[in-house]
Amino acid sequence: MPNPHGSTPSHGPVVGAPGSPTLEDGSPLRRSIGTWGLYLFILGDVLGAGVYVLVGEVAGIAGGAVWVPLLVALLLALLTAGSYAELATKYPRAGGSSHYAQRAFGPFWAFLVGFCMLAAGIVSVGALALGFAGDYLAAFVELPVPLTVTLFLALLAGLNMRGIKESMGANAVATVIEVSGLVLVLVLGLLVIGRGDADLSRLTQLGTPGHGPVSAVLAASVLAFYSYVGFETSVNVAEEARNPARSYPRALFAALVTAGIVYVGVGVAASAIVPTDQLAASSGPLLEVVRAAGGVPVVVFSLIALVAVANGALLTGIMGSRLAYGMARDGLLPSALGRVLPRRRTPWVAILATTGLSLVLALTGEIDTLASTLVLLLLVVFSSVNVAVLVLRREPVDHEHFRVPRVLPLLGLLSCLLLATRVEGDTWRLGLPLLAVGALFAAFAARRSRTVTTR
Repeated sequence: MPNPHGSTPSHGPVVGAPGSPTLEDGSPLRRSIGTWGLYLFILGDVLGAGVYVLVGEVAGIAGGAVWVPLLVALLLALLTAGSYAELATKYPRAGGSSHYAQRAFGPFWAFLVGFCMLAAGIVSVGALALGFAGDYLAAFVELPVPLTVTLFLALLAGLNMRGIKESMGANAVATVIEVSGLVLVLVLGLLVIGRGDADLSRLTQLGTPGHGPVSAVLAASVLAFYSYVGFETSVNVAEEARNPARSYPRALFAALVTAGIVYVGVGVAASAIVPTDQLAASSGPLLEVVRAAGGVPVVVFSLIALVAVANGALLTGIMGSRLAYGMARDGLLPSALGRVLPRRRTPWVAILATTGLSLVLALTGEIDTLASTLVLLLLVVFSSVNVAVLVLRREPVDHEHFRVPRVLPLLGLLSCLLLATRVEGDTWRLGLPLLAVGALFAAFAARRSRTVTTR
């Protein structure tokens, strides 16, 4: 709320310049989204396929206390979310992280941040394709992983090309299904714990061979962080919120906390019901919970999980292809990526290109390496945002906006650097070449921008 005495508070909504208590409506987009709508949008973006696939990988690093890195990852995500809340309400327009980097640091960092977002989307689709080809699908049919991944990505590309309306219709149905699957795991966990068949002692077991307790938590938090990503894309709809300074921060923090409660609950249920070694060895970890609990047909939950994974890959594929298309139209990527189908009006070249790269990564990588690579790329983005919010404090605006205490962006930056130190060597070997390519493109984009400005 605005300060009634006209001074600038240390946190909460603030006014960058006196005499302008409301946002000037210069946006061409309709301001029609309220707090509840934003909350559901962000929650649907965060509650996705990651937890269906990665709980076992987290258990393999952290041990039985799976819930600990899930909780740590939530706290670290909330730090950076504070920076996004300030910037999204200060500059409520599409463009998100790349736009903030442009204002704070110029075209080089703006392009590098955009490139990291694009690369992260491509890597994420590859990881989810591998998740789809695992134990959840094996409940129905045994197929070679390369064949399954190829067919899966081809079908997603086809749906993406058909049109955004069809894709969003599929997403609405799939989101309800995937959330119901997580609720089912929570209910089954409570039933098993209630009847005394769970081993609650595993919930305090931290560490695995090669990882002490602290090392295990930090390394597992890198993977667990994957489950919370998605909130950063919500800044692109802040421009369409009726009162972003009030509604966006509330929706963002509430959605992340809700997702965290669900994820921690799922982690507790999975670890208490399924032995750690069995959980870590499964590519369908939540399926092991359903098997151990009984009462629910395995094929039913496998179908729910497959829908969740497919929906996550579809949404990420849509984001990646549209981002590549937009960068091509801005002259930052080859112009061919800007071509669209005449009737469907979908960016077919960008869809094929991003899908093809995801296929290569899925055929040559592992789920945990791909997930960690995505987190590494996003840590670059989040570090930029945490620094940008401090740099842009010097730039006043003439409307009300949210503001976080200065210490939170600093802690957010430190958390990103801390997680980066826990990234495994295989992840760096994949992530560094991607960052090098992005830096080369960014240097070209910055030079081109300076040339255009001079002219």
